[in-house]
Amino acid sequence: MDILTNPFRQLLKGDRVPFGTWVMSGATSTAEALGSLGFDWILVDMEHTPIDVRDAYHILQALGGTPAAPIVRIPWNDQVLVKRLMDAGAQSLMFPFVQNVEEARAAVSFTRYPLPGDAKAGRRGFAGFHRGNRYGTVPDYARRANEAAFVIVQIETPEAAAQLEEIAAVEGVDAIFLGPADLAANMGHVGNMEEKSVQAKVAEVAKRCRAIGKPCGIVGPTPEIVQRYIGYGYDYVAIASDMGMMMAQARAFMAAVKPALAKSFSTNKSFSTDKSSSTKKRA
Repeated sequence: MDILTNPFRQLLKGDRVPFGTWVMSGATSTAEALGSLGFDWILVDMEHTPIDVRDAYHILQALGGTPAAPIVRIPWNDQVLVKRLMDAGAQSLMFPFVQNVEEARAAVSFTRYPLPGDAKAGRRGFAGFHRGNRYGTVPDYARRANEAAFVIVQIETPEAAAQLEEIAAVEGVDAIFLGPADLAANMGHVGNMEEKSVQAKVAEVAKRCRAIGKPCGIVGPTPEIVQRYIGYGYDYVAIASDMGMMMAQARAFMAAVKPALAKSFSTNKSFSTDKSSSTKKRA
């Protein structure tokens, strides 16, 4: 991979909506399989899972052999964690629960080396040998890494949504991502993203991002909901997660198989009882 070219940034320059999904299981084989299936991007979720830096490192390695562009969502806006993940090879990072301009600026600064003349110069610590710089083999790595870094900030509360334009205008914020579940919760509708007022806010955020020319993404649990979000004007979308898709398919299999299993069990039990009864009669 040429670190001068961020694959996710290239996707957003295309003429179609890039589709992605979440990896929550932490399984490298699952990430690799999904990356080979046709998803344009795969997000490694460290916020709501036990996935740690070493897990993320291995998942990034697995995704490196697929066409999918990797994104890592960190658990919090943390300078040390950002440094370790970028050293592990992450270029595109999603920062959850960004509430204001100051937090957005901090997020950007954590992803950049402090280079002279760089308007986005930041506070990323420098190390000589890691996966990000191909173990010291990439010339002029610091400058090239700054160019390749891609910052996505999550809007997840009405308060943050009210400051959308100001947050999006921060130098180095490349894209917005709306978190519909937390937005619903913070609007007083925990677990109900379909509430009319929540959906109105979801549509409003997409419209405002379009107006200022800032790419905005979202995640939906089903293809039907994702299509609705595309209709709202979202520029990149995620469909469910590896765990969500597995559970949905498992439920479908169980719903299809359980009646047949129950019938089979009933038949076999009857046969067993009859056989036992006839044996007793012969005795």
